[in-house]
Amino acid sequence: MPMILARPLCAFALAALMAEVGLAQTAGAPAVTAPAAEQAEPGPGDAGAYLAARVAAAESDYRAAGAWYSRALASDEANPGLLDGALISAMALGSFDVAVPLAQRLLDLGAQSQPAALAILTDKAQRGEFDAILADAAAGASVNELVDGLVLAWSQLGAGKMSEALEGFDTLAATEGLEAFGLYHKALALASVGDFEGADAILSGEAGGKLRMMRRGTVAHVQILSQLERGDEAVALLDSAFGTGQDAGIDALRARLVAGETLAYDVTRNATDGMAEVFFTLATAISGEADEAYTLLYTRAATHLRPDHAEALLMSASLLGLQKQYQLASETFARIPTDDPMFFVAEIGRADALYADGKTEAALEVLQNLTRSHGDLMQVHLALGDALRRAERFAEAVPAYDAAIARIPEPQGQHWPLFYSRGMSQERLGNWPEAEADMRRALELDPDQPQVLNYLGYSFVDRGENLDEALKMIERAVAARPDSGYIIDSLAWAYFRLGRYADAVEPMEKASLLEPVDPVVTDHLGDVYWAVGRRLEAQFQWRRALSFDPAEKDATRIRRKLEAGLDSVLQAEGAEPISLTVTEGDDAN
Repeated sequence: MPMILARPLCAFALAALMAEVGLAQTAGAPAVTAPAAEQAEPGPGDAGAYLAARVAAAESDYRAAGAWYSRALASDEANPGLLDGALISAMALGSFDVAVPLAQRLLDLGAQSQPAALAILTDKAQRGEFDAILADAAAGASVNELVDGLVLAWSQLGAGKMSEALEGFDTLAATEGLEAFGLYHKALALASVGDFEGADAILSGEAGGKLRMMRRGTVAHVQILSQLERGDEAVALLDSAFGTGQDAGIDALRARLVAGETLAYDVTRNATDGMAEVFFTLATAISGEADEAYTLLYTRAATHLRPDHAEALLMSASLLGLQKQYQLASETFARIPTDDPMFFVAEIGRADALYADGKTEAALEVLQNLTRSHGDLMQVHLALGDALRRAERFAEAVPAYDAAIARIPEPQGQHWPLFYSRGMSQERLGNWPEAEADMRRALELDPDQPQVLNYLGYSFVDRGENLDEALKMIERAVAARPDSGYIIDSLAWAYFRLGRYADAVEPMEKASLLEPVDPVVTDHLGDVYWAVGRRLEAQFQWRRALSFDPAEKDATRIRRKLEAGLDSVLQAEGAEPISLTVTEGDDAN
């Protein structure tokens, strides 16, 4: 069975662009878990508001949760559980003007709350009150081990105590598991005060060892090299880290460097920016490990301190999307201005959020507008093609893919998805020669790509063509993805179409275990059981397949099989009935 992606292929590029863009996670980094709000009883008379708030919070509906918590607090204003819930909702919305008073009320009550500590810390950093932050730290204020150390060092810098700041970063760099964080932020701190030589020594690995940098950290290093009048090295660093034609923002930086322009250093212009990087660093370090709602608090803190932090905005929007808060995700993507190099990434993300929210036409309008404003970018046309394909508007998707491919001077291995996607669209339009050509071109670019091997192999099997080649393709796909139910289904179906019914049973049963509620896999399992004489089991699987909401065309065929049997259906379709020997003891009906 070909694996049809439920999400657009542009999501792969979007995820890569929105992935960690500052510092990679360090193996020894401290584990961080989301704090649970205290389970306080609601105040009398507003149990309904309390329960509604809890339901909304459980569904990550931060707007509704905030409103209900506020209503509940009106009759129980000193309830720590209600305050904590209202605080988290406000921070998740990025509403620190609402969050900070709530946090202060919590702390005044003596509650222990990481979100409250984070909100107060963020507010003071935004106001530049670094001496106050240092005083709070001396009095025992704490968020967590990593944040505390970095915050203390940046606050020392903000308070004009550079020597103490560097000592703080060095202490972290000497702490097992935190070495990379201390070194990276020390480099950013040095760069913020114009010591580009010292920053380069760290980021290049000369001082302290090699750091595994990703996008934002690499951009910082490139800006530092440019400030040191080492533009050629900066270009070489961009090329080695990103190549060309993969990231419009990076390509724009490269063009400016090649033109002889000196790039300004703006990753951390001051201590407030440094604090924003602390929160963004932690968010990226715990992304995928901690709950999305908790990670979101740190990305929101970063963008409160630095509203133009495009990477943190993208990450916030992505986290909201993972929580199915598509409207909030769309609004957050929309905060990135049109002149930002990451604008096109944000618009692709916004379209994806709109589509997931059921607003297909609005999503397509965003992407169509983007082809007019950023029509020179391959990724934009690819995103439009993927969205049209998802909407099953295949005739419109093909020209979009044509435009994307036309913007690649010489296709490389990473471009296989364009041909694969266009091939799928051509196949759905019934243009098989064009579809096969695209699939084979995708395999030329990436010969072992299991998705393409599976799709093309399955298509051959379904068409009754090139069956030996198809089986070899699918076997290679299974070897690459042995736990993919869809690919194993293709292998079993190839055996079935080759008349190797007994061989089909084991892989088809495995595919059914891996994809237990897929109507096509379950229908195929019924056919295989029928072919080996297990007729009652076949009928049971066909009935299961009907319960999984198959396409109407497939449902009609399954009902005919239940009424008359697979052989009768095959004969009515002009195919040969299955030749079999009924298994001893089974009921052939």
